[in-house]
Amino acid sequence: MSNLLPLLLLCSSLLTAPTNAGDPVYTYCPNNTGYTPGSAFQANLDALLSSLPSAAAASSGFSKSTTGAAPDQAYGLAQCRADVNASNCLTCLDDSARDMASRCPGQKNAMVFYNTCVLRHSNASFFGAVDTSKWYYVCNPKNATQPEQFRSQLGALMRNLTARAAYASSRMFAAGSAALTPFVNTYGMVQCTRDLAADDCNLCLSNAVASIPNHCDGKQGGRLFYQSCSIRFEVYPFYNVQAAEAAMSPAPAPGGGPVNVNDHSVPGSNGSNQRVRTALLVSIPVSVTLLVLLLVAALYLCKRNGKPHKRVQIASPDEEEMRSSESLLYDLSTLRAATDNFSEENKLGEGGFGSVYKGTLQNGQDIAVKRLSATSQQGQVEMKNEVVLLAKLQHKNLVRLLGCCIEEHERLLVYEFLLNNSLDKILFDPARQQELSWGQRHKIIEGIGRGLLYLHEDSRLTIIHRDLKASNILLDADMNPKISDFGLAKLFNMDASVCNTSRIAGTYGYMAPEYALHGIFSAKSDVFSYGVLVLEIVTGRRNTYTHASGSSEDLLTFVWRHWSSGSVQQLLEGCPADGRRPQEILRCVHMGLLCVQEDQHLRPGMASVVVMLNSRSITLPAPTAPAFALPDRPLTAVVDARGRGADGQGPMVAAPEPSINDVSVSDLEPR
Repeated sequence: MSNLLPLLLLCSSLLTAPTNAGDPVYTYCPNNTGYTPGSAFQANLDALLSSLPSAAAASSGFSKSTTGAAPDQAYGLAQCRADVNASNCLTCLDDSARDMASRCPGQKNAMVFYNTCVLRHSNASFFGAVDTSKWYYVCNPKNATQPEQFRSQLGALMRNLTARAAYASSRMFAAGSAALTPFVNTYGMVQCTRDLAADDCNLCLSNAVASIPNHCDGKQGGRLFYQSCSIRFEVYPFYNVQAAEAAMSPAPAPGGGPVNVNDHSVPGSNGSNQRVRTALLVSIPVSVTLLVLLLVAALYLCKRNGKPHKRVQIASPDEEEMRSSESLLYDLSTLRAATDNFSEENKLGEGGFGSVYKGTLQNGQDIAVKRLSATSQQGQVEMKNEVVLLAKLQHKNLVRLLGCCIEEHERLLVYEFLLNNSLDKILFDPARQQELSWGQRHKIIEGIGRGLLYLHEDSRLTIIHRDLKASNILLDADMNPKISDFGLAKLFNMDASVCNTSRIAGTYGYMAPEYALHGIFSAKSDVFSYGVLVLEIVTGRRNTYTHASGSSEDLLTFVWRHWSSGSVQQLLEGCPADGRRPQEILRCVHMGLLCVQEDQHLRPGMASVVVMLNSRSITLPAPTAPAFALPDRPLTAVVDARGRGADGQGPMVAAPEPSINDVSVSDLEPR
């Protein structure tokens, strides 16, 4: 106990001490990347570190730069906390540069975190790449009062700040508070390095927030640093509230100005005011004239290039809703020309609601066109779902809807064209499955997880996909996965966690037992489908019945039998030998088994899944037996409305209920 007390006092001082740039909170300098003193790299690094602090302080607290030529280039990034003014920013970064030389001498890669700034350099470019491989955390030793309420309030606050920093702040920074009791508030702050894309910032912060229960559960405060982002929470204000509000403005701060608006000096001379009035009198008429000219030019181009829109009269409120969505309406003649009138040569595949064709627009852009069945009411419902949902969702792991066409008897959806088609075309083809290396498979597993996390927690809507399977994962030219086919997706009430439906829709083999048997669905039913998909990707086997050891056996039974008996070698055989990483593969199998547990409450959420995939230090709990899809499982309530075969790969729906739509913008109440 005597040894523990100084450590607790140290942690407490780190969390409560005022800003002190001379005391780094965390220093990272690996010892395997040294450079020779007096070398060209050192000269480039010295030049870089001498210029970065002033450049960042003069540019709203952020700068990145490169000095020298290959192979001795030095890359650097400097960033201050967004609520810090220019003067304190410069002081912190200057001290950082000096301190880095003493703490990481002779190292090509180094990073130093302070309370109010971060400085990083390397001999290789790291700009724009999210990095969560290394982390550091420290917790306030005091326990929170009312821990359950504190956890709930803190989680909601940090998720809200994460979304705001990633998607609504030019400085990728957000800070705020939430009332825990009438007398106690919870304060939070999140920030990414500003070289990241919005989705990567969101991923980094989501990982950090998801790690709070693992490291600082029930504590009044804590902070966690990744190389690309950081978070902090306390029960007292630890940041400049006024400056933080100004920094969260969507508009970027003026170039060259101070970081904190409090630093702006406003001259009071009449001459200055007169110059402002003169500038306005000159600029306003010029701007109006230019605007009129641009409008005239735009109208001319539309008349010259536009094609007549021959559409039938809109009779359906669903069509009205689709037309008023944010997606682009295409002419039927344009899509017929692009697909050679939907020729068989351009047909990419066929699903339960229609066929998909490859097309090429006049500008050379390749597209994929889904032609929904003209006679299927379900196809019309699916189209409405896709247009209403995908027009509002943007993520690199979701397929991008370019537009739609509602003309004559046709109902068409237009997507980005993805070169490698769907995952099942490669994964389950014995002649092609060896093309998928383990590295690519892991990237696909991780990308699908990020996409689901976005749907469940990080998008402006809360979406349950309900039909996640290998054929609904599309792959681009670099084998990056994109979740597609939102025809069965369900928009969730933000205050609900579980819904019930009498229309069971999905695909046999991927449906969670509580959904297939009772119509109960939630984010955890998507997690189950994801777990099946992970096990399929790892083993290269479909989740269908096979004959092994003289008895019928589905994939989950096969994996569980080998996992529980310790004979895991056969689980590795589905991956190519080149680049195979057994420990990483088995960790994915472990995580997949956690996702397919029969008790939905034992399955992890997608935030936890993403953290499991990115952190080997987290110990995974032991899985319970999965929900076995045995032949005598009473699934007779699930009817295959399109007469699919017994392989179970086609979409499964019950008899349609015309009065119930799968989803609409106003459809927020659970059924």
